[in-house]
Order: sequence, then structure tokens, then C-alpha cells
Amino acid sequence: MLTHLPLFIGLRYTRSKRREGFVSFISLFSLCAMALGVTALIVVLSVMNGFDREIKNRLLKIVPHVVITRAAGFSADEITALETQLRAADSDQTNRLLAVTPMLQSFVMVSRANKQSGILIKGINPEGEAGKKLADNMLSGYAGQLAEGEFGIILGSQTARKLDVFVGDRVQLTLPKVSVTPAGVFPRTKWVTVVGLFQVGAQVDGSVGFVHYRDGQKLLQLGDHFQGVEVDLADGFLVDQWVANGRALSADRSWQWRTWTDDMGTLFQAMRMEKTVVSVLLSVIIAVAAFNIVASLVLMVSDKRRDIAVVRTLGATSALVMQIFIIQGLAVGLMGIFAGTVLGCFLAYFVGDIVAVIEAVSGVYLFDPSVYMVSALPSRILFSDILMVVGGAFCISFLATLYPAWRAGKVLPAEALRYDQ
Repeated sequence: MLTHLPLFIGLRYTRSKRREGFVSFISLFSLCAMALGVTALIVVLSVMNGFDREIKNRLLKIVPHVVITRAAGFSADEITALETQLRAADSDQTNRLLAVTPMLQSFVMVSRANKQSGILIKGINPEGEAGKKLADNMLSGYAGQLAEGEFGIILGSQTARKLDVFVGDRVQLTLPKVSVTPAGVFPRTKWVTVVGLFQVGAQVDGSVGFVHYRDGQKLLQLGDHFQGVEVDLADGFLVDQWVANGRALSADRSWQWRTWTDDMGTLFQAMRMEKTVVSVLLSVIIAVAAFNIVASLVLMVSDKRRDIAVVRTLGATSALVMQIFIIQGLAVGLMGIFAGTVLGCFLAYFVGDIVAVIEAVSGVYLFDPSVYMVSALPSRILFSDILMVVGGAFCISFLATLYPAWRAGKVLPAEALRYDQ
């Protein structure tokens, strides 16, 4: 019985209603604040994880998973040999290789009237794998309109809005090369026709354009060569492992390997930073709950001085008294954490449906698809995030109980009973 005495008394104080109405109110407020903080963190982190996954999935539909380049470039025969080598090595890997596509690209200045924008143009085969991926994200026109020799271009929606152009308009490309003529040195330019607009919902909408690969070879003066190859995998999230195996099997050390995570590193770093900042800000709610736990325990210690003195005179040690109030404070914190975890997981799982119902009832779109590029609020619950939130809330709750419990352990029986009325 003595072994479980701190647990018994601590839980009894948690349920006590007599003479401690104000203390009980503060404890209830602490529980609700803890539950609210945990719920908010789980829901917000899940929604941010959902947006992160949505953006990555959209990028993987149009951005090559792996790019292999070298200074001398690749001829058509070398690309065929490279594809054979990669497919032979692919039999030993769990991540299946889907396609190997010739690559050419260059930064250019695209302009119309007095408006300019710098983009990366990429040469693609409209009938190949890249053309099929682009066709799934077309906003206007279609990828098949990129015909050889007609010098058409497909722009992203953000670039089109910036230049105020639409399908059928002509824009000027200024290439990073110069033409030497008897009249002097001039930048190489080419007028092209906008044949389509695409929209992914990420930064590529304002930074990438597509031309036919034959037209790209003429614009960049590459002849029949390509700058590299693009590799698409069955699972784009396992590119690092695939590249590590490919480098180990490659005999040519002049190849340069880049993955889509390398090219989009700035975007993902910003998203991780945003997630961290939001988590810290929402943790303030849990901190408020911790302060309330401190306040309720300090008031409880003051009110229970007589009980503490009686227990101490019966042989209880200072450590045992501290355990009683630590258990009481943790009980409030754990109940709030449990309630917040259950409610947070429920709301995070159904947040898309809940937002849809609110929009249907109110007639107001909380998340405009034209702005956020999503028709439903995405959510992805990660066990690691839940574990982090629950663990952090538990640690804060435990730390909040230490000072009041220490104060309770320092109560002297004689002093408490002398002034007790």
C-alpha cells in the first residue's frame, strides 16, 4: 500500500472537488489548454505534411527524377548504350527504371513587349515519356502541338500571367549565346509561338518552358547531340538509393548525377523551415497549459498544507510528498495529451471532409483551388510527428510539476500545523 501511496493520493487530489473549486477550475483549464495545443499541432503538422506530399507528387509528374550529364554531352548511340547499361543494372535494384530520355536544356530570357522573364527551356519529345507526363498537366492546348520545325513553346501558367500571353501569342527567346556578324556582336534571339500552357502548382510553373527537342538542338547549336539523359523511376522518393547504386556500377566517372531533390532543395528547405516555425509558434499553447499546471499545483500545495503536515508526521518523506504532486500534475497533463491526441488524429484524418462541409454550408471557399492548386485540403498523419508532439507535451508537463512539488516537499509539519485554523 505504501508503495502506491503517491499514486493513490495524487489521483485523489485530481478528483477532489471540496473546497478547491477555483483550483479545480484552473486544473480543468490546464487540461483543455493542453488538449487544444496538442490538437492544433497534430492537425497543422498533418496538413503541412499533406501539402508537402501534394507538391512533391505534382513535381514528380513533370520533373525528371534523375539527370545524368557530362561536359562532352551524349550522342544518340551513346544514349542507347547508356540506357542498356542502366537497364542491365536495374535488375539488381528494388526501384524499377521506367524511362531514359535524352535531355537538353538552357536558361533563356523570354519576352513580349516590355515584359521579360527568365526561364529554363527544355527540349522534349511530345510522343515520349516526358510528353505524356506534360500532357497530364496541361492547362490549355496539348503537348502534341510541339511539332518539329515550327518552333512552338509551352509555358507555365505563372510565366504566362507575368508576360500576359496566351496560346497563339508570339514571344521572343534571347539565348545565352551571341552571333558574330560584320556589323558586330549580337545576342541570339528567336521568335516562337506559345502553343500551350501547363500548371503543376509549384515553382516550375514560373521557371520552366518546353520546346520540341529538335528545335532545341537547333536553338542551342548542338547538332545531333544531347547534353545528358533524364531517368524516370517507379518510385521517385527512392532516387538517392538508386543514384548511389548507379554511381557504384558506372565505369565513367565523368558523369554528373543530379536528382530532383537537389534541384528543388531550396523549396523543400523553405517548407521544412516553415513547418518548424509553425510548430514552435503553436507550442506556445502547450506552454500556457504548463503555466496553468504550475499555478494550479501551487494553489493546491497552499491549500493542502495541513494534509501534507499530517502525512509527514505519519512518516512520509519529502520525496514521497513530491511524488504526490508530480503525479497530480502529470495526471492533468496526460489527460489533456490523450484527449488532444485522439481529437487531433480525428480532425487531421477528416480535415478535408470537414472543410468541404464548411464550404458547402457557408458558400465560401476557405482554400480557393485557383490559388492553392488543390480541390480538397490534403492531410497526411505521420507517427513521428505525433510521437514528437506527445513526447514534447509530456516533457513540458513533467517540468511544470517540479517546482510546486519541490515546494510541497519543503513544507515543515510543525509550521503547517501551528498556523492551521
